[in-house]
Amino acid sequence: MRKHLCIHGHFYQPPREDPWLGAILPEGSAAPSLNWNQRITGESYAPMARARRLDGSGRITALLNCYEWMSFNAGPTLLSWMSGADPDTVRLMREADAASIRRLGKGNAMAQVYHHQILPLASELDKELEVAWAVDDFTARFGRAPEGMWLAETAVDTASLEALARHGVRFTVLAPGQVKAVAALDHPEWKPVDASSLDIRQPYLVKLPSGRSVSVFFYDGPLSQAVAFEGLLADGENFWRRLSGACCPGLLALATDGETYGHHFKFGEMALAFVLDQARQERDGVALTNFAAYLEANPPTMQARLHEPSAWSCAHGVERWRSDCGCTTGEHPGWHQRWRGPLRQALQGVKDAADAHFFQRGAECFKDPRSALTAYGKVLAGLSTQDGYAKAHFRAGLSAAQQATAWRLLSMQQWGLASLASCAWFFDEVSRIEPVNALTFALRSMELARRTGGPDMEPGLLPILRQAESNLPEYGNAEVVWRTMVAPRRESEASLTAQALLTLHLEERFPEPERSACVSWPGVGVEVAAQSPSSGTVRISWALESGADEARWEWRRPSGGEDPLLRPISVEAASGPEDFLPAVLPVNKRQALADAWALHASEKAWECVLARMGQGAHLVAELQQAQTTLTLAPLWAGMWQQLAWAYLWGLDLSPKQGELLRVFLAQASGSGWERDGLMERVRRRALQEICTGLPDWEALCRMVLRVRELGLPENWWKVQNVLWEGSLHAGAGRAFAQLIGFA
Repeated sequence: MRKHLCIHGHFYQPPREDPWLGAILPEGSAAPSLNWNQRITGESYAPMARARRLDGSGRITALLNCYEWMSFNAGPTLLSWMSGADPDTVRLMREADAASIRRLGKGNAMAQVYHHQILPLASELDKELEVAWAVDDFTARFGRAPEGMWLAETAVDTASLEALARHGVRFTVLAPGQVKAVAALDHPEWKPVDASSLDIRQPYLVKLPSGRSVSVFFYDGPLSQAVAFEGLLADGENFWRRLSGACCPGLLALATDGETYGHHFKFGEMALAFVLDQARQERDGVALTNFAAYLEANPPTMQARLHEPSAWSCAHGVERWRSDCGCTTGEHPGWHQRWRGPLRQALQGVKDAADAHFFQRGAECFKDPRSALTAYGKVLAGLSTQDGYAKAHFRAGLSAAQQATAWRLLSMQQWGLASLASCAWFFDEVSRIEPVNALTFALRSMELARRTGGPDMEPGLLPILRQAESNLPEYGNAEVVWRTMVAPRRESEASLTAQALLTLHLEERFPEPERSACVSWPGVGVEVAAQSPSSGTVRISWALESGADEARWEWRRPSGGEDPLLRPISVEAASGPEDFLPAVLPVNKRQALADAWALHASEKAWECVLARMGQGAHLVAELQQAQTTLTLAPLWAGMWQQLAWAYLWGLDLSPKQGELLRVFLAQASGSGWERDGLMERVRRRALQEICTGLPDWEALCRMVLRVRELGLPENWWKVQNVLWEGSLHAGAGRAFAQLIGFA
């Protein structure tokens, strides 16, 4: 039997979207990135699709798509965001899976339960939805049904495996400590095992009460731990030797979080690429494979009994997600997690009430409420249009109002499921962003229940949250968290109108009287019509719903000053009149407005100064005897970015003019943020030049040399990617490519 290696990456981020806007709002802790999805994608997920292979002098010899050579799962809540924010990396994931099918006969990609719920704690309905929706999402993204599925935190029990088997999932991956006994398939004499005595080199079959079965692989715990937490990625050769030394006939499997490579360990993706490159060359007799291909060639000859419920990250089964079991991240020694139990009770209570309402009210809307809810995953995945879904699942003759109710019931269930994602309980404090987001999703689900004739769940929720004690005195308990951090996020016609009006105002595209303009988020669109500069109407349309909410607005002047956040807005909607002051918007929504203004204002200021600099840069005088800087240098310094830009892209100056300009630009140098901002503009311009089809390679080379004269922070990652993909690094762009890092 040959030595096989399978390195698995678990790529997941929790649902972070505002459940009204459908957009991820600014997360201050991720700054200068907009949010944690953007930051980790930039540090890990995208670099892994184009990991650099370097020669002995540190120059690029190749770019390796790691996804093509490793097993991976990517969660639907991450991929749904990446499809809009970084479609190029999603494309490379798909291409990698297709390439692995051509090479091995089976794809590298695995599915993942939809919202990363701890399935043993999920209701029977939620188990079904998490698996069914995950299968639909995977099928839409990768063009094939999944053979394997990653369980959140590898949390497992018999009922969860039954849900996988019902949907055609053949295998999953677990930690070695989750098995308690094994036996041969043909001689079922059970032998107790633990993590140290289990033979992890082969798959095992778990037979289920239904008569179905699921195969299970076990990853190498100590090696995976060394990669994730012990710095094994610091040296690619050492990493390889550890893996090669551990390989023996059969399968050696590793499993770690995807953000290990780059986010947790800078340049970790390069160490991974080195190892994958060694294995694809079959160094030391080690061959790369994936779980599906290995299972096809090596069907289980052994069966296993599991500890259940169990998970890799909790020594107490699945107590980490419902009790103060002592399992924490260790961030704050001495902090308790007594809040976990009440939080679980509160959120599960909301979901149970939403379920009851769905089936009661849904009986009026759907032919079969259960099958309609299960099939809703196809709408979320784009496998079914709303019209097609409605024809298949809505009762005949529904009025427009009843159709709107049906769509809201489905959305209610979607956000109820999102509220139970595992991250809310993983860390050590109830006021962290993860529990706050979970409660926000529950708030949205509760609101949709009320809008469809369901009960008001809040009076029953708050006493339970009061029992969830915070470790921070300023909060006391989760009821305070709810009132101060969650409830203010609730949207209304007035708050949505306010955000639309402010966005149009800050971006200087407020409609003229008798005109309209739109502000759109992924989850909702607001069309603003102006009858005068301070009054008009709005039409609010929700994604994956039918119908629209309409209202009238009046934007009044503040009593003093022109701060737009202090301009009261009166809105008359079907729900009644409301006066709204934008200043009371929660901090993340005010930050989103600030970002909208900054993007527009910075571009406007840049273009204004740049247009003037076309004249001003040529007026720089010649260097005179003993001169050390420009006259009126403080004024020129305010235009440093634009002056530097003009120099980088080809000012034709006399030698003494150029010398004086270089002296000043290097002396003034700009702040760190100014330099980063300028370099980002330079990269964008370089990409535009290259993609024209007829780039001026000489001008690009001159620009790089001048960037170095000014000591700007070079980062040519995206430019290098385009050169490699178009093979320009070895053709007409060879000189430029060598300047920016290619061998």
